[in-house]
Amino acid sequence: MNFPIQKTDAEWRELLAAKGAEPRAFDVTRHAHTERPYTGKYEQVWADGSYHCVCCGNTLFDAKTKFDAGCGWPSFSQALPGAITEITDRTHGMVRVETVCSQCGAHLGHVFDDGPTDTGLRYCMNSASLEHSPKKDTP
Repeated sequence: MNFPIQKTDAEWRELLAAKGAEPRAFDVTRHAHTERPYTGKYEQVWADGSYHCVCCGNTLFDAKTKFDAGCGWPSFSQALPGAITEITDRTHGMVRVETVCSQCGAHLGHVFDDGPTDTGLRYCMNSASLEHSPKKDTP
């Protein structure tokens, strides 16, 4: 699959290092690894603002859609329109829906249809694939 933003592995590593991303961010975003539950820096962050792709900065979620799913990963009920591409994932003997950034193809996590809100969705994301931007105060 081709995405608008393309880089080599070396370029992604350099970019993530320059941003001070978590050490596992490259493996999570570029090789679809999964961080251990309850270990991600955003799992218990409830601040207003937005969540972005750690690789390219694409805005993915409004923090208002974040909820505690009790699964150990940041969970959201709704992605921003066009922000995420969904791919059928048949690894590990399961059929799931993988979510990737629509701009750079970074692996974010998976989406499930067991969410508690009216969307019925639970976007289960890896903290290592995200950056949080606090809501800016308006004058």
